Amino acid sequence: MPVQDQTARRLAAVMALLVAVCGLAVTTSPATAAPRLLAAPGDSGDDGEGGSKSLIEQLEDASSGFIKAKAALKKSKEQQAALTAELKRLDSQIGPQQDVLDEIAQQAYTSGRLGAMSALVTASSADSFMDRAETLATVAAQQNAAIADLKTTREKQQRAKLAIEATIRDQQKQVNVMAKRKAQAETALKKANQGQDASSSSDGGGSASADPAPSGSGNGCTESDPTTSGCLTPRTLHALKQAQSDGFTRFTRCFREQNSGEHPKGRACDFSAEKGTFGGDATGADKTYGNNLANYFINNADELSVLYVIWYRRIWLPSSGWKSYSGAGGDPSSDHTNHVHLSVD
Repeated sequence: MPVQDQTARRLAAVMALLVAVCGLAVTTSPATAAPRLLAAPGDSGDDGEGGSKSLIEQLEDASSGFIKAKAALKKSKEQQAALTAELKRLDSQIGPQQDVLDEIAQQAYTSGRLGAMSALVTASSADSFMDRAETLATVAAQQNAAIADLKTTREKQQRAKLAIEATIRDQQKQVNVMAKRKAQAETALKKANQGQDASSSSDGGGSASADPAPSGSGNGCTESDPTTSGCLTPRTLHALKQAQSDGFTRFTRCFREQNSGEHPKGRACDFSAEKGTFGGDATGADKTYGNNLANYFINNADELSVLYVIWYRRIWLPSSGWKSYSGAGGDPSSDHTNHVHLSVD
């Protein structure tokens, strides 16, 4: 075989070996390997909220009822405070009004029953008669006005007292509703072998204050979801924008089709602990980010109408605080160890 052919064959063999070695290095090197992307919540066919349809519906119903009762309780207490202030104002008017009426009554007693008639009979002229008649009429009008004022104030006083009593009864009613909803949520968790008391996050972050949702904002899925091609309720969109404006800007997905839960209603969002994807169990700075975000939603639960927050095998309910909560799949998505789930009323 010619030397040139042998050289060419040897060069080709060396090149093939180099290619094989390089290929092996590319596929095994950690520095260049493609990141392992785990399934996003809901992508594996479940509903991505870690519980059965029945459990999720019970938690939704219980938390929604608790939130409404809590809001009604707050409003009733505000009404009671306003009524109490009004009653105090009326009480302060009773004394002076009674003093005026007592003074008029004393004058009438001093002059006697015939005082008015005597004053008219002893008038020295027609003009004097008219002056005295006008004076007597004025005194009588003042007396009638004083009696009317006192009567009106006492009636208002009584109505205020009755209204205060009604608000107190209403408050007790709302407290009872809140207790019932709390028991409903905890019973549902217990039946699902969930819901043991769980410690709160050891991280104290997420203390920024969110603006309340606009008054009268509805809960229909009417707004475009900026994270998907779906829709969100005005309150959910508000919560998402508030979190983002306060620095929680990592990868998020909200609307998705599923059989239960708030996602298909546009009332829930999943916030990844990692920057670019739903990965494995969050650790280090990623877990701190999730802690801070969960705390942010909890600290602003009233302003954002939070139904519940799920994070790191726990669920936070407005009625009960943190409870243990693990998904049936045992993976980072169903256990919520790679993302914070937010549901909004």
